[in-house]
Amino acid sequence: MTAAHLHAVEGEIRRLLTLGAHRPGALPLPDHHDLWEAFSRANDGGKRFRPNLLLSTHRALGGTREPAAVQVAAALELLHTALVVQDDVIDGDQVRRGVPSLSGGIAADARRRGAGPADAQRLGDAAGILAGDLGLIAAMRAIARCEAPSAVTERLLDLFESTLHATAAGELADVRLQLGPAHGSVVLREALAVAELKTALYSFQLPLRAGAILADASPEVLAALDEIGSLLGIGFQLFDDLLGVFGDESRTGKSALGDLREGKRTALIAHASTTDAWSALQPLLGREDLGEADARRARDLLTSGGSRAWVEDLARWHVTSAAEAAARHDLPPDLAVSLDLATAKILRAADLTLPTTVPTDAAPARRRAERRSEQGLPA
Repeated sequence: MTAAHLHAVEGEIRRLLTLGAHRPGALPLPDHHDLWEAFSRANDGGKRFRPNLLLSTHRALGGTREPAAVQVAAALELLHTALVVQDDVIDGDQVRRGVPSLSGGIAADARRRGAGPADAQRLGDAAGILAGDLGLIAAMRAIARCEAPSAVTERLLDLFESTLHATAAGELADVRLQLGPAHGSVVLREALAVAELKTALYSFQLPLRAGAILADASPEVLAALDEIGSLLGIGFQLFDDLLGVFGDESRTGKSALGDLREGKRTALIAHASTTDAWSALQPLLGREDLGEADARRARDLLTSGGSRAWVEDLARWHVTSAAEAAARHDLPPDLAVSLDLATAKILRAADLTLPTTVPTDAAPARRRAERRSEQGLPA
């Protein structure tokens, strides 16, 4: 995305946020103003990765609907913020990008005004849900009004709506997995399916397909981009799962204790349940009072048992397979370059924020390879 494109997207985001601020007119209470201000702040500081992917795809495919592409890219960023805000409520995350999340910030303000912890959190969670709803409405309205032919707009609306349905299913499945057994290959397969539904669809397949639709791409190109987006998205989410346990908090802006305290059924934990380290690891997971010493113990077990290396290998396999798929489908050179850059950015971010993996001995490595084969996953 060029500087001019970035400037245009930022301008469109500001325009949409300004419209939202004035949408209800004069109200007798300040709550809408406070809610929308908080949502507007949540849009600040993002990398605009998804708008960049959409615009790069549209341009690389010879698209000529630049105003509409900018409008849809800005709508996609609002949709992303709305989903993130609601995801923070679902996961109970109080921090996002190193600062209080929307729900966490409103809860903190309520505590400063004298509310008790439970009441303050209830207010913060309600604000997160409602702000996310308003953001989704604003995003869909922006797409409906974009400067594209009606047939193209209809396809875009269908795409965004179907993506939201699948993403909601992934979010719910992510919570459901916490209620069942933590072990077994079924949980591992479901954790990978959650990664596709929660992340790959809206963060990668959606911007790629939206940019291609705006460029009137062929069905063959759309199918290729769906494959590539799925691989990139799952790889990205697997790296994110690793960062949630092993990442450098000062660089990632997210806690390295939250997933362990929640006992979150990521692919990392699902794989660990198949290893010899599970009996020692399981009692450490899902403890709200988990301290740094026990967290280090859990990380050591995830490393020595081979789960960290297994997930990192699988993440890299997905990301590099996306690059191979781009070459195999003989996509336009500019689009291939754009996808290569996306691949390199994911791998570079992982290298910068994940400490070096501690080597494991040959026996755990052999067991990892055997379990991959048994589970029908890449060796």
